[in-house]
Amino acid sequence: MTEAVAVRDMLDREAIRDCIARLARGEDRRSAQIIQGCWWPEARFDYGVHRGDFETYLGWVVPGSPTIRNTQHFIGQSVIALSESHARAETHVLSYHRIDLGAGDRDTCIGGRYLDRLEKRGAEWRIADRVMLYDWEQDWGDAADWSKGVMGYPFAGTHFTGRAHRDFSEDWFAGEMA
Repeated sequence: MTEAVAVRDMLDREAIRDCIARLARGEDRRSAQIIQGCWWPEARFDYGVHRGDFETYLGWVVPGSPTIRNTQHFIGQSVIALSESHARAETHVLSYHRIDLGAGDRDTCIGGRYLDRLEKRGAEWRIADRVMLYDWEQDWGDAADWSKGVMGYPFAGTHFTGRAHRDFSEDWFAGEMA
């Protein structure tokens, strides 16, 4: 492998990791704009509990289920099999969900892996197909009451707790911090 090919491969792998990380952020913020920049329009998905084309996926994630109040996706390592304009990536994910199925807020966590088939068009990598594999799930019980702060310390403002819509990070990224 020449040095130029090695550098191209390194840049492609980083672009793929960035795409996967941006998608996780877009899902947590329920941002159609961020999510659309990570999938090709004709992409397909299969999460076991829901599957279909990209428009079906987008309608499922944005605005999100009212029973799933918040999510946080922590992206782990990605193993990437790379070719010129195609790649396959297995990425570990831990996903936290605050849910209310009618009995009050509960915190749950899922461990799994994304199997992504990605395509490079021009200079841009995006997901063409995704399958979610589930390795474990844990119900953590009643959700924390954020009005009491954290570990007995009250919050100094309302922006410290994460939320799906109008999260403080949106203004922070836009440079409009309070």
